[in-house]
Amino acid sequence: MSQYTAIESDEAPSGLNASREANTANPPTRNAQDITDPANWTLYQRLKESSHPVALLFYITFRIAPIFIYIFGNLILGFITKNNKFILHFIILVLLISADFWNLKNISGRLLVGLRWWNETNFVKNSPNGEFENVWVFESADPNRIINPIDSKVFWILLYGQPAAWIVLGIMAILKFEFLYLILITISVSLSLTNAVAFTKCDKFGKANNLATDLFSRATGGLLTRLNPFA
Repeated sequence: MSQYTAIESDEAPSGLNASREANTANPPTRNAQDITDPANWTLYQRLKESSHPVALLFYITFRIAPIFIYIFGNLILGFITKNNKFILHFIILVLLISADFWNLKNISGRLLVGLRWWNETNFVKNSPNGEFENVWVFESADPNRIINPIDSKVFWILLYGQPAAWIVLGIMAILKFEFLYLILITISVSLSLTNAVAFTKCDKFGKANNLATDLFSRATGGLLTRLNPFA
């Protein structure tokens, strides 16, 4: 009959053993409040809560990509080619800015916040010379539709944030005497402000419109209101 002799190991202090046993019995868990609190969510969790996560992801990408490429584009292209970097950089920026304008106007605005706008050319009735007029059409969301708060918040922040960033970059371009880039920035600011003002007009009865109108009026002293083509 075999017998086994127990080998005694070096014992740790009793207090440490008790602490280890307590940690083993009750492993640390995250507070349920931390999981349910939106302030502690990761970017992935926030995207999952979106009603249109793919549209939201493309919207964020198209809004940020032109500014990112404008700042770091020359550095990135330097690893690819040494010739005609400015021309290639300029073309890429034009394509990104155009894609952003189209995506925001036709897809993101409609899916994320239920807003859309477009321009129509209509024939003027009873016009002796056969004149035409431009008509701006603004479409608001169905009052019964529930807008996802994450979609709405990201949409309005980036809608107003991008033109502000372009204006800052435009000031820097003037200080650096980069007048060719200033032309591109002027186009970007024009397209961004067109979308910002148009979607603000679409949201005529929403909080975003009242906030933006008050903010622009204070910042420009009412100049924007007088020059606003959508008013």
